[in-house]
Amino acid sequence: MQVREGKAPSGDLQIHYEDMGNPGDPAVLLIMGLGAQLTFWREDFCRKLVDQGLRVIRYDNRDVGLSSHLDGQHTLGSQVGNMVRSVLGVRSPAVYTLEDMADDAAAVLDHLGIDRAHVVGGSMGGMIAQIVAARHAERTKTLGVIFSSNNQAFLPPPGPRQLLAVITGPSPNSPRDVIIENSIRVSRIIGSPGYPSTDEKLRADAVAFYERSYYPQGIARQFNAITGSGSLLRYNKQTTAPTVVIHGKADKLMRPSGGKAIAKAIPNARLVMYDGMGHELPEPLWDEVVGELKTTFAERP
Repeated sequence: MQVREGKAPSGDLQIHYEDMGNPGDPAVLLIMGLGAQLTFWREDFCRKLVDQGLRVIRYDNRDVGLSSHLDGQHTLGSQVGNMVRSVLGVRSPAVYTLEDMADDAAAVLDHLGIDRAHVVGGSMGGMIAQIVAARHAERTKTLGVIFSSNNQAFLPPPGPRQLLAVITGPSPNSPRDVIIENSIRVSRIIGSPGYPSTDEKLRADAVAFYERSYYPQGIARQFNAITGSGSLLRYNKQTTAPTVVIHGKADKLMRPSGGKAIAKAIPNARLVMYDGMGHELPEPLWDEVVGELKTTFAERP
C-alpha cells in the first residue's frame, strides 16, 4: 500500500499526515483522540478501507505525535473544576478549542487539494469530527463518530478510574520502561473486556508509540480544549451529512450514553452498538466497522 506523508500548514502550526491509497479515490479523513497519534488508526485497519476503493488520510492532531507542539502554553483552570463545568455544559478557558482543531482538519484537506471527504473521528477525534461536519459542512460528505460524545449537559461523566488513567501518568522525564509500562496499564483499563489484547501486542504497541513520539505535555492542553468547547449539541443540530455513530457497550471512558446522545441529536443518524467493546476498535470488529462506515459512505459517494 502506497503511503505518502507530509506537513499541512494550519495557521502557525504544521500538521503531520499520512495519505494512503489512490489519490483519485474518494477520501476518508481519520481523526484520532486525546493524546493519541495517527498510528492509533492501525495501518491494517486503514488498509481495509483502502481495499474498499478509498483514499485514507490519517493525521496527528496539534500537540501530539509529529505535528506542532505548543510548548510553553499553560493550561487554564484546574482539571477537576474544568471537568465539573463540562458536565454542566459550561465552557472553561482554554489555550485552544476543539473548533481550532477542526480547522486543522480542514487545513489538511486544503493542503491535499481535497474538496470533500468522508470524516471519521474516534473519541476526542469524534468530537472534532462533529464540529467539522457543521463548521465545514461543504467539505463533509458523511460523518462517522466512534466511541465519542457530544458533551451535552448532564451526561454521565467518564469513569473516574478510566479518566485518571488517561489524563495522569508518570513524569515526562521518567525512564523509558516506566512510561511503556504505564501505557500498557492504560490500554488494559480502557480496553475491551470482550476482546482482550495479549500482553505481547500491548507491549509492542506501547513501544512503537513511544519510539515514534512521546509528548505527554500536550495531553493536558488537548483535555483543556475539550472542557473549553462546551456542549456540541449546537453543531449536531446543524449537521446534514449522513451519519453513523459507533460505540462499545463496555466503554467506561466515553460511556455509551455519549454515543446515544449524538445519534439522537443528529437528524437521521444511525447508532451501532457492540457488546464487549471498550474505548478502542478491537481487531475482530474491524470488518464489521468498515462495513458500517461503507454503508454510510454510500449515501454520498
